[in-house]
Amino acid sequence: AAMAPAPTAAVDTTRAAFTKCLRADMKKALEAKMEEAEYEMQVKSNCGAERDAFRKAVVALGRSGGDSEKVAGEDADMQIDDYHANFTDKFKDYKSTNTMPGE
Repeated sequence: AAMAPAPTAAVDTTRAAFTKCLRADMKKALEAKMEEAEYEMQVKSNCGAERDAFRKAVVALGRSGGDSEKVAGEDADMQIDDYHANFTDKFKDYKSTNTMPGE
C-alpha cells in the first residue's frame, strides 16, 4: 500500500499552495485597484480550497504530535489568520507605494 505523505510534508505542500493562491489573489486585487477594506474582507473568503487543505494538514500534523482535535484546530486557524493579516499588510504596503509584488 502507498504511504500517506508525512504530515510535515503535507503542511509544507499545502502552505505553498495556499500562499501562492493568496499572492495571486493580492496581485489581482492590486491590479483592480481594490480598496483596502474590500480586500481585507475578500482575502478571508478567497482561496478556500487551498485554505481548507492547509488547515486539514496542520490539524493532521498537530494530531500526529499528540494534540487534541480542538488544540490542533485552533493552531491551524491561528496560522490561517496570520496569513490573512500578513497579506492584508502587504496589500496595504503595495497600495500605498503604488507598486506590485515581484514574481
